[in-house]
Amino acid sequence: MKALVTGANGFTGSHLVKALEQRGDAVIGFVRKSSNLDRISSCNLQLVYGDITDRDTLATAMTGVDWVFHTAAYVELGLVNAAHMEQVNVEGTRAVLEAAQAAGVSKMVYCSTIGVFGDTKGQVVDETFQRTQADFSSAYDRTKYQAQQLVDRFAAQGLPVVSILPSGIFGSDDPHFGPVMKQFLKGGLKVWAGGDRITGIVHVDDLVEAMILAAQKGKPGEHYIISAGDLSTREMFNLLSQQTGIPVPREAPKPLVRLAGNVLDIIGRLFNWQPPLSRERVHYVYDRCVRVDATKARQQLGWHPRSVAETLQGIVEEMKG
Repeated sequence: MKALVTGANGFTGSHLVKALEQRGDAVIGFVRKSSNLDRISSCNLQLVYGDITDRDTLATAMTGVDWVFHTAAYVELGLVNAAHMEQVNVEGTRAVLEAAQAAGVSKMVYCSTIGVFGDTKGQVVDETFQRTQADFSSAYDRTKYQAQQLVDRFAAQGLPVVSILPSGIFGSDDPHFGPVMKQFLKGGLKVWAGGDRITGIVHVDDLVEAMILAAQKGKPGEHYIISAGDLSTREMFNLLSQQTGIPVPREAPKPLVRLAGNVLDIIGRLFNWQPPLSRERVHYVYDRCVRVDATKARQQLGWHPRSVAETLQGIVEEMKG
């Protein structure tokens, strides 16, 4: 197969590129000229440079392509450039959909997020759930929801596109929670906020396997939740502690965390700085809970991920090795 991967240099994209190459597929990576290519430096893919909204360059990149995997996104919480995020996540997705439609690709796989369901308030939901949250928790929440609406519209018009909805994506090179785990393993993480926060977990390589299965077997227009399961942050640190002998971080007082988020939010806006805590980040820690059931992917795609415990244990071993 010949496959195009947008955001090929990113966390998920780079793991996908390597998995496709191991299968023997020819891979084209769509990246920006300013992209850091360290993650794919050992790969043999063909690179096409362009902005994700550049339709002409996308059309060139998709010439003769069988599969398109759209993983490129602006992923950030806190103080963000909302207009730029909309340009990348919404208009970029629109451009990829239009190019895939014009190129007549046999399958497109869109990397969405379980966040499109909105706050489920702890209710475990599947792909049939209709969002009840009227507003949006962040610009990221809003733009990914809008992008999903576009994908569904193109699917209804006949584009063979499948949506993959992952929960929290973990790996030893994870740019989000990875640094936290590294700090924990060094014994430097003494305090943590939101021990009751529920996090869905999937290993990045299991997500990549699901994306390839979706290209092979996924029904056009379908959504597939991708999650190995969920657990609270406290349970996560307990598992890590049992494996390593490193003490579980103490719980930071919630009122203090909320106050710090409010203060740092103001400072961040004044000095154009992304603080480690902000109102939006605190909201995600304490006030929003999305829980999902990935039975459909297991049954329809034949997806068999490692467990949450195996995921965390494996990442620790990689980081320590």
